[in-house]
Amino acid sequence: QVQFVESGGGLVQPGGSLRLSCAASGWTYRFYIMAWYSQAPGKQRELVAHLTTGGSTYYADFVKGRFTISSDNAKNTVYLQMNNLKPEDTAVYYCNTVPPATQYWGQGTQVTVSS
Repeated sequence: QVQFVESGGGLVQPGGSLRLSCAASGWTYRFYIMAWYSQAPGKQRELVAHLTTGGSTYYADFVKGRFTISSDNAKNTVYLQMNNLKPEDTAVYYCNTVPPATQYWGQGTQVTVSS
């Protein structure tokens, strides 16, 4: 059974950094386009970044230049390095495929950016 487990969130001050991790069981990342999504309170879930099987990346405009998506195939883990965090980055962050598979949404990891 496929399961994505997100971790690494927390409370950080504006300008700070976090690295999120998404570990998979029953799944091999290198065959799929993997992505990070965010859902802020009262808003719809949206795509933040994705990583193709060929190593190409996509970033939403609101994180471009601040976030970096990467993977470690040996560990079957996808990462999201988040730098220069802003209060508007506060959200629950999830990993999933592109397009997202409904049955694979995990619990997500909460990121709160506040002074």
